[in-house]
Amino acid sequence: MKRAVKAVATALLALLLAFFPVCFLTNDRSAQAVADGLAALPLPEDTQRLETVSRAGKLAGCGNGMQYFGAILLESPLTLEELDAYYAPYRADEWSCVVERQEGQEIRAVEHGGLSFSAPVGERCYVVYSWGEGVELFALLDPRGH
Repeated sequence: MKRAVKAVATALLALLLAFFPVCFLTNDRSAQAVADGLAALPLPEDTQRLETVSRAGKLAGCGNGMQYFGAILLESPLTLEELDAYYAPYRADEWSCVVERQEGQEIRAVEHGGLSFSAPVGERCYVVYSWGEGVELFALLDPRGH
C-alpha cells in the first residue's frame, strides 16, 4: 500500500512539473501565431520583410496577465501614411495591426522585458505589430504573466 501511495504521489508531482513547460510552449506558440499571421499578409510593392519576432508574457501595462505579441520588420520606400493605409483593410474586430516607424533595434510597444530586432534597422524601416490571444488555462498558470 505504501508503495502505491508513493507511486501516485510521484506521478502527480511529475505531471505538475511537466505542466509548466507545456504552459510556456503553448503560450509561446500563441504569440508565434500572431507573428505568423502578420507574416502571411501580402507585402506592398517594393517592400521586403526583414524579420519576424514574437513574445509571450507581461509585456505592457500594469497588473497581471499574459499578452501575446507578434511583429514584422519591413523595409519600404513608402511613407508611414501609405503603409498604414495599405494595412488598413486587414484590420478587423478580432485582428488589429499597428504600423509605426522603427527607430533602433528595440520595439517600443513592448514595455517590459525588452524585445528587439536583430536585423539592421535603417531609415526606411517600419514595424507592423499586433497583440493576440491564447488559451486561458495556460495563461493563468504561466508565471511570465505575473
